[in-house]
Amino acid sequence: MLSELSELKGVSGAEQEIRRYLTEKLNAASLKVNTDSMGNLLVRKGNKNSRLMLAAHMDEVGLMIMGFEKNGLLKFSPVGGLDHRILPGKRVIIGNDNLLGVIGVKPIHLQKKNEQEKPFEPESLFIDAGFKNSEEAEKYIVPGDYVSFSASFAELETGIYRGKAFDDRVGCYILLKLLLEDNGLSFSAAFTVQEEIGTRGAAVAAFALNPSEALVLEATAAADTPGTRTEESSTALGKGAVISIMDRTIIISRKLREELTALAENNAITYQYRQFTGAGTEGGVISLSRSGVETAVVAVPCRYIHSPHSIACEDDINAAFKLVKAWL
Repeated sequence: MLSELSELKGVSGAEQEIRRYLTEKLNAASLKVNTDSMGNLLVRKGNKNSRLMLAAHMDEVGLMIMGFEKNGLLKFSPVGGLDHRILPGKRVIIGNDNLLGVIGVKPIHLQKKNEQEKPFEPESLFIDAGFKNSEEAEKYIVPGDYVSFSASFAELETGIYRGKAFDDRVGCYILLKLLLEDNGLSFSAAFTVQEEIGTRGAAVAAFALNPSEALVLEATAAADTPGTRTEESSTALGKGAVISIMDRTIIISRKLREELTALAENNAITYQYRQFTGAGTEGGVISLSRSGVETAVVAVPCRYIHSPHSIACEDDINAAFKLVKAWL
C-alpha cells in the first residue's frame, strides 16, 4: 500500500487520486467514509462517541502551470515548500492527461561564471513537454494544471525504501493500516487536504470531528547526512518513531508527550525526540480548534522530504505504527 500511495499524484488542491484510492480500500472494509466540502476524507472506527482524532495529510508538494513561452516551453510556480535548487533535470507529469515533461534550465555551456556560482531563480526554470510553440501547448494544457514529479517506489536495501511524497503518504499508510486492521480500537480519522500550503484541510476537519485529543501522523526531515552537525540534526533514519516536542505551529501537549514516551519505553518501541526546526505541522490548527484540543505529533524520519525522492526505513514506520496503536 505504501508503494501505491507513493506513486499516486496528489499535489495540494488536487488530492482526488489519493482520496479515491483510500475510499476504495475503506469501503471494501465496510467502513463509512465521508468527504467534506474541502475534500478531506473523514472516517469513524468503532465507538462513534470516541473523541480521539488521528490526522494524516494526503497532499504533496508540486508545481502549477502559469503560462507559456512562445516556443512552447511552460512557465510554472511551486505549490508548497520546494527547494528550487533541486528542480533542474527532474521528470514531471502534467495535468489530468499525464503528459510527460522535464524541468529545464539554461545549459551550463551558455552560463556566465556568476550564473554558475549561484542557484537558479525559479523564474529562470521552465518545463519542456516537447511542444513546438505556445499554440500547440495550449491545445493540451491550460494555466492552473497541476504538475507532479515522476518518480517510482523502490526498495534500495532490505527495509530501506525510496519514493515520492513520503511526506505524508507514510502517515496515510499508517492511518489506513489502523483503520483496516481488526483491532477493536475506536477513533476518528481525517485524511486531510492542502497541508503543504497552510494546513487548511486539518482546520476544517478538526472543527467537524470536535476531538478532545489528537495525534498528527507525519513524515519529518531526517537530518543525518554529511555536513549536518549532531546538534542540528532533528531526527535520524533507523532510530525509531519520532515524538515531537514543539514545532513552528505548536508546543506539544506535555500530557500526551509523556504518555507516548512511557508507552514506547514500556512496549520496547524504539523512539527519538524531534528537535525543533522551522517546519510546522497540522498540530497547530488542530490544537486551536473550537475550545482547544490536546495534540501531539508522531512522525517517521525521512531523508530528502519535499523532493522527488525520499528515503524511509521500514523499522521506523513499524515503530510509529506500534506507538500510535499502543496510545489508542
